[in-house]
Amino acid sequence: MYTEKVMDHFANPRNVGEIENADGVGEVGNAKCGDIMKIYLKIDNDVVSDVKFKTFGCGAAIATSSMATELIKGKSISEVEKLTNKAVVEALGGLPAVKVHCSVLAEEAVKAALADYYTKIGRDTSSLNTCDGCCGACGSHDHGDH
Repeated sequence: MYTEKVMDHFANPRNVGEIENADGVGEVGNAKCGDIMKIYLKIDNDVVSDVKFKTFGCGAAIATSSMATELIKGKSISEVEKLTNKAVVEALGGLPAVKVHCSVLAEEAVKAALADYYTKIGRDTSSLNTCDGCCGACGSHDHGDH
């Protein structure tokens, strides 16, 4: 059901924790399935110098959070803006269809953290406005149950 890479990121998640005085913090959740992701960014000279996450959820939610942090660490914020849930899924070697929403949550948590950072520095956040309601925070999209 899960790839070896998904199992590895679930059993040995990377970048777990929080960053005190983070430059950007993003939290998204889906009340229906219970997944909650919080991502913390430390940004130096427009580069993500550190990233941490805390996720409450299933194995796929933890694995996608872990992989998302790995994909953005050391990247410029313009590269981080382009992170997609598809890239997270591909990096993990795939996810069962019923778990793809976890990768969407990971993408949205990263973008929410960037939006928080942009707001703090007075930068326009419209480039990040990719919400399609998929994180479930507003209840506008149904993922199905875990």
